[in-house]
Amino acid sequence: QVQLVESGGGLAQAGGSLRLSCAASGRALSSYAMGWFRQAPGKEREFVASISRSGSSTYYTDSVKGRFTISRDNGKNMVYLQMNSLQPEDTAVYYCAADSSPYYRGSFSSVTDYYNSWGQGTQVTVSS
Repeated sequence: QVQLVESGGGLAQAGGSLRLSCAASGRALSSYAMGWFRQAPGKEREFVASISRSGSSTYYTDSVKGRFTISRDNGKNMVYLQMNSLQPEDTAVYYCAADSSPYYRGSFSSVTDYYNSWGQGTQVTVSS
């Protein structure tokens, strides 16, 4: 099973940017579709973005479309989430997750139960 570690969280002002990273170990990242999720205090964990094994396909929740970009570098076993135009409502703990399915689920990649491995999360706080 792959192990995941997120980094890059922190404090940003509204309108600012942050880049989250997810480092994988234990297995080749190319064996997994990857997703980013977030959980704000008192709320359920929600889907943010996903990317296919090759990186050729991506899917985003509506609230981040045009602001966030998911990418991956399989050679470095890394997945990224570039977050621009941050808003206070983006404040949450962000998690990366791995889906071992042999095919990319597209819009169904938003389902939490499809992911086999999770990182510990990184805090993102956006001030107004």
